[in-house]
Amino acid sequence: MIITRAPFRISFFGGGTDYPQWYLQHGGAVISATIDKYCYISCRYLPPFFEHRSRIVWSQIELPMDHAQIKHPAVREALRFTGIQNGVEIHHDGDLPARSGMGSSSSFTVALLHALYALKGEMCTKMQLALDAIHVEQALMGDTVGSQDQTAAAFGGLNRIAFQVNGSVDVHPIVLSHQRMSDFFSHLMLVFTGFSRTASEIAAMQMEAMPSKTAELTTICQMVDEAHAILYGATDLTDFGRLLHESWMLKRSLTSRISTPAIDEIYEAARAAGALGGKLLGAGGGGFALFFVRPQDRQRVIERLAGLMHVPFRPENHGSQIIYYEPSEPAEYAALHEARNGQLSAPSRAGQASGSA
Repeated sequence: MIITRAPFRISFFGGGTDYPQWYLQHGGAVISATIDKYCYISCRYLPPFFEHRSRIVWSQIELPMDHAQIKHPAVREALRFTGIQNGVEIHHDGDLPARSGMGSSSSFTVALLHALYALKGEMCTKMQLALDAIHVEQALMGDTVGSQDQTAAAFGGLNRIAFQVNGSVDVHPIVLSHQRMSDFFSHLMLVFTGFSRTASEIAAMQMEAMPSKTAELTTICQMVDEAHAILYGATDLTDFGRLLHESWMLKRSLTSRISTPAIDEIYEAARAAGALGGKLLGAGGGGFALFFVRPQDRQRVIERLAGLMHVPFRPENHGSQIIYYEPSEPAEYAALHEARNGQLSAPSRAGQASGSA
């Protein structure tokens, strides 16, 4: 049995410039941080005592006889990419809901690839995990997604991530004093708006609008350097919040789908209660909203947004991790599968349980 976990992320600046459609021509950069909310994947070779060859548990339970029958696209393509042929059992659990702007899909892909590599007895670097997850999602699954979420989930921490025109990815940790880092995170608030959406659909609209939004995306990318300078400078951190507000106003102008009247109402209510800035996380349309609030104003903002769920969190610095490792030899199960196929009749298997052992 292998158990991995990959953190979810909060993004601050540069979103939209991490899409290859943009950065392969112009370069891109983001600032993001991972938090102590995780996607967990447990994985093992499945013993051959069941009607099905594999068992995949997410919001659905799949019992495929062949990997090609797996409905979950990330699981199907990750198994194909890593070359695992044996039957497997894969189980997913998450601390936060999917389709909520926290990079959950990419955290899933990163944690899954980490588990599958470990199942094969292979070590992988954080960069390999990030790049492989980007490849699986963009090239194999064909999703319209950026490249920051996979990188954040693999590396962990507060980072400036640069995307080069040659396709390479550079991760630069933002190293602050303990007090500066503590002050920074004490200004952050995470609120669940209750609206979920499919990020790839909204992202596809952004890609269509990209040729006419070059000036806006260039400014969004430049704000990464401004925010970076604020964090490292001696200035008041409130400048970071004000810049976040400017960035959100610019980002929501990219397409009409990024925000909604309901989201705008939530945002303005938070601002009226003392939030200096904020943004909807992810591609837009719903999910989690991040606000930058002075600690003395936090309670007033919470009370103003009383109908919404406030989610406390702490920073996370480890990225994807293997938290339990007890491997089994695939050859053992291959022999058992062969023996079962040769010795067990269909009627004798019909009464077997459909769950795991």
